[in-house]
Amino acid sequence: MSEVRRDIVTDTWVIVETDTSHFPKDHVIEMVSMEDECPFCEGREGLTPNEVYAIRDGSDPNTSGWKVRVIPNKAPILRIEGELTRTGVGVYDRVNGIGANEVIIETPKHTANLFELDEQQIFLILKTYNQRISDLHKDLRFRYVLIYKNHGRLAGASTISHLHSEVIALPATPIRIKQKLSGAKEYYEYKERCIFCDIIQQEIETEERLVYNDPHFVVIAPYASRFPFELLIFPRRHSYTYNDMTDAACKSLALALKKVIRALYKVLDNPPYNLILHNSPNLIPHKDYWLTIKDDFHWHIEVVPRIHRTSGFEWGTGFYINRVAPEFAATKLKEVL
Repeated sequence: MSEVRRDIVTDTWVIVETDTSHFPKDHVIEMVSMEDECPFCEGREGLTPNEVYAIRDGSDPNTSGWKVRVIPNKAPILRIEGELTRTGVGVYDRVNGIGANEVIIETPKHTANLFELDEQQIFLILKTYNQRISDLHKDLRFRYVLIYKNHGRLAGASTISHLHSEVIALPATPIRIKQKLSGAKEYYEYKERCIFCDIIQQEIETEERLVYNDPHFVVIAPYASRFPFELLIFPRRHSYTYNDMTDAACKSLALALKKVIRALYKVLDNPPYNLILHNSPNLIPHKDYWLTIKDDFHWHIEVVPRIHRTSGFEWGTGFYINRVAPEFAATKLKEVL
């Protein structure tokens, strides 16, 4: 038996199998360690572009002695140099490739799994996310800053297994974010409440899909999960932007991430996954942009194990087929937390 579930934020439909014990194990990790010549390891700073930011204990830039280091991507998708121009090409719209593409090297030691780091190191990574978003938002050419992590080849990771995340500053707000913003705005206009806050409250009360809960953060398997073992991490306190997070909350998030990534590792045998930070767009260039965003949007982190291959049905319809019910996924993860 299956159910067709609607994501009330984005109006996305998902087909969920509810009575199956199917357990996904058909993914394969093919990472090349490169530890002997890894350019991200401490002491090999000369193999990378000069850093744009680093957390250090008094050492000089581009030398050893760092804890987290940010460098430009050697092969950037978008380039920071130049003026932003918008042109029409017949009926089409075009913007030149202005943006920023950075790599956050998350530890000086050659480590492949986030949960192997201690909580303090993860805290420093999360603080670096904050710093890069704040810094890039000062550039009025950029509408949105995306931070994401690809773990494993099937999730789009490079052959460098050394822990790192990527930062991309975009000249336009991505459609996925616009969908979330629109869904949240419509709900707020109708009920005068944040849709995400209502989801958090219901999931805490029912506990069916609740994976983790502490005074600052909640982790759930979404009701209309598109993919097996998909997770959402929300701050319990309403906040439209990641940059408002206190140090206490940031430490709590570090622990939550460590726990849930380790749980996925145990249950799914080190799955490839994508971790994406969904934050507010840059509001500085247009102060009247999405006037209610501070009330209706709620920043969050999405963790998507890449153990399902998208089919023609999904591409052709916009529906998703998830063969692992989120209630089952939440139960299995809680067993190993």
